[in-house]
Amino acid sequence: MIGLAATAQGLLERSTPTILVTVSQALGSTPREVGAWMLVGADDVVGTIGGGRLEFDAIDRARDMLQSGESEAQTDVPLGPEIGQCCGGRVSLSFRLEDAAGLAALQAKAERERAGQPAVFIFGAGHTGRALAKALAALPLAVTLIDQRPETLNALPHAIRCEAAAMPEALIETAPPSSGFIVMTHDHGLDFLITAAALAREDAAYVGMIGSATKKARFASYLRDLGRPSDIERLTLPIGASALRDKRPEVIAALTASELLTCLLSAQQKSLPLRLA
Repeated sequence: MIGLAATAQGLLERSTPTILVTVSQALGSTPREVGAWMLVGADDVVGTIGGGRLEFDAIDRARDMLQSGESEAQTDVPLGPEIGQCCGGRVSLSFRLEDAAGLAALQAKAERERAGQPAVFIFGAGHTGRALAKALAALPLAVTLIDQRPETLNALPHAIRCEAAAMPEALIETAPPSSGFIVMTHDHGLDFLITAAALAREDAAYVGMIGSATKKARFASYLRDLGRPSDIERLTLPIGASALRDKRPEVIAALTASELLTCLLSAQQKSLPLRLA
């Protein structure tokens, strides 16, 4: 959503004529949900209503409006052989020429959606921590990468919030509800301390630690010593577990990103009020 907000601001500053295309109704199997939107200018497109022929035709329609001066339109599209898509559903689209006030409102909406993204805290900016942060940067998540060593937090995507912390475990207490915590520091003792603190947050949506079966057994013993043996049941260890036995940081990051995204977005959707189409 960062890109959408920034682009809306850029269009606002340039006073570029822009058509907002919104999915106003979605029946049956459709590429996107009601409320999905994209901005169409003469030379650029930001956002998506689902791709394929539906989107190509919508872009053409929006640019025809820019050329003709038409300010509003509606279309109703069956997603069948007529347009070369086989979803089988039906989509209604609204088209509206946006003025400065409309673009400003759209930018504000994008920023609000960004503020509501699930929070993810990655502890450890080694090879795998950095790879995971980069894998998550383009996803609808608010990512914070934490390390005791400031020099490890350089040259990362702008979307990643970086924090050098002498006591990284202290950051867990102030994390938002339903956050995700992934622990992979340079020190196993620190891993245990941070992970135990994360598991103490009963509202955590995901707690994961990099490691092996041996490390999990040792951490289970650590929890028993704390009088919290059942906490091990809420821990994902190893992270990114799959039948694929590959220890390359980028592969672990991709597998963990999928696992984490499924968990956090499922938790977020369960907390949202029911919206009727």
